[in-house]
Amino acid sequence: MDIQVGAVVRLKKQHPCGSKEWEVLRAGADFRLKCMGCGHQIMITRQALEKSVREIKQKP
Repeated sequence: MDIQVGAVVRLKKQHPCGSKEWEVLRAGADFRLKCMGCGHQIMITRQALEKSVREIKQKP
């Protein structure tokens, strides 16, 4: 799965703030994601992220 820094991913489950969209800040074996709703940042493994992605919106 090709997920680049700057892309916005929509996940299966929503964050407690209600948003399902996350911006990719760091890519590699682990990803750093920033919630588009509240700004909370998380680290997630590539395997877990690829399993929970519904849609990828690449930035131009």
